[in-house]
Amino acid sequence: MGVIREIIGPRSKYEHDIPYTYEARISVMDEGQEYKTYLADTICALVEFLEQNAIDPEEVRIYEVYEEGETELNKDYCLSREGRWLSQEELCESLRSHYPGHIRKTGCTFEDRERDISGP
Repeated sequence: MGVIREIIGPRSKYEHDIPYTYEARISVMDEGQEYKTYLADTICALVEFLEQNAIDPEEVRIYEVYEEGETELNKDYCLSREGRWLSQEELCESLRSHYPGHIRKTGCTFEDRERDISGP
């Protein structure tokens, strides 16, 4: 079963009501037309990376990438009242209503995904 999972990927990648991956775009020019891109299979890994690398939330746009296209995620789900990146536990609580049925007290649908970050 492990070899098959390596070939076809995590089961959660085939659920159509949650994103396939996440993309953070960080502006490198004032006009916002040039940016660096970071990709992650989970929003918690992406937010953790942004926080660890002291990337200002004001400089980032986060996108949920689906098979049909992408939608910008409201960053309020990822930020504290003070405008800081949320911890993983806080993020799970924040996103529970955004992904109904996928984030539970005991785990989430995204658990089978890698936590690696791809980017420049």
